[in-house]
Amino acid sequence: MNEKKRVLILCTGNSARSQMAEGILRHAGGGKFEVESAGIAPSRVRPEAIEVMKEIGIDISSHRSKAAAEFVEQNFDYIITVCDNAKETCPFFPGNSTRIHQSFEDPPAPGVGSDESRLAIFRQVRDEIRGWLREFISDTAKQN
Repeated sequence: MNEKKRVLILCTGNSARSQMAEGILRHAGGGKFEVESAGIAPSRVRPEAIEVMKEIGIDISSHRSKAAAEFVEQNFDYIITVCDNAKETCPFFPGNSTRIHQSFEDPPAPGVGSDESRLAIFRQVRDEIRGWLREFISDTAKQN
């Protein structure tokens, strides 16, 4: 890969799954990707997402929740949706973007279950995203 591939990762709120995916791809991608994340209905970055990412040495505490509309006029090599809602309502993006959909469980809302049970699900989702992105990185490298 000679130039960085531009990747946009979308979910509903840009609060957990897409934020974790952005951090992981930036970290694991070896500088081969320019990564952004956004939401169809952005909210805020969940503290649980920040905490479980910190556990694996990735700091997303400075991330902010962004609207997909901020990126509509930009070209991306890959647009990845990480939830079914984002896939169904994804806005149009110009260019020849490769669209990829891989749905991950939506971590529980604040106040649902104990703190430890919520964190356990965040960890599980983080690890699933990390495993899937390793394959994405490997597959992308084979294409170039």
